[in-house]
This record gives sequence, structure tokens and C-alpha cells, in this order.
Amino acid sequence: MSDKKQDAASAMAQYDAEGRAVRANMEKLRALRLAKEAAEAASAPPPKAKRAAAAKPAKKEAPAKLSDWLANQQKGGFRT
Repeated sequence: MSDKKQDAASAMAQYDAEGRAVRANMEKLRALRLAKEAAEAASAPPPKAKRAAAAKPAKKEAPAKLSDWLANQQKGGFRT
């Protein structure tokens, strides 16, 4: 019975140690990523200002007629 307890205790200790190692690695990688992102943000050139294009007035087209649409539907093989 004591062997089972010792095995369980050593397994839990190993599990906890692996968990701590994984969390430490995540913290290290997160710190590296944040440092890299900060360096990239600091060295990034400022965005170029876009020239505003001259606004062209939109042409208003007459709305399509229902009869034209129905004729196109029948020509296309659609019958309702």
C-alpha cells in the first residue's frame, strides 16, 4: 500500500514540475513576443498619407423596369 502512495506522490510531483516548466516557458515566450511587437511598432515607418481623389458625381441611372426584368427571366428559361 505504501508503494502506491509513493508512486502517486512522485507522479504528482512530476506532474506539478512539468506544469511549472510549461508555464515558465509560456511566460518567456510571451515576453519575447511582446518585446518583438514593441520593437516592430517602434521601427515601423509612419503610414503614407493618401491623396484624396477628386470626387466624381455619381451618375444616376433610371431604375430597371419590372417588365424588362420579367422578359429577361423568360428568355433565360425561368418561368414563374
